[in-house]
Amino acid sequence: MEASDEIFEELGYVMSSKHRPNVMKSLKERMKMPSQICQELDLLPNHISMILGELKDHDLVVCVNPNAAKGRLYRLTEKGKAVLEYLE
Repeated sequence: MEASDEIFEELGYVMSSKHRPNVMKSLKERMKMPSQICQELDLLPNHISMILGELKDHDLVVCVNPNAAKGRLYRLTEKGKAVLEYLE
């Protein structure tokens, strides 16, 4: 897969954080709730929520059930998957 400038720009954005790459890797195999990511990465819920919001703003993750009050599920977007390929 040939990367575009946009993918490299997003890759730099993700790599500039200590936790963004780990959150994306956590979502590689399946969609998860923020609480599951918290447990897996041993981070506070507000930190995970902030990171997911940032990744969502960059179109790297998406909430598949945004109207749910509880149990929101997140997954990587196609762009997120492309960026993750370069992270690994």
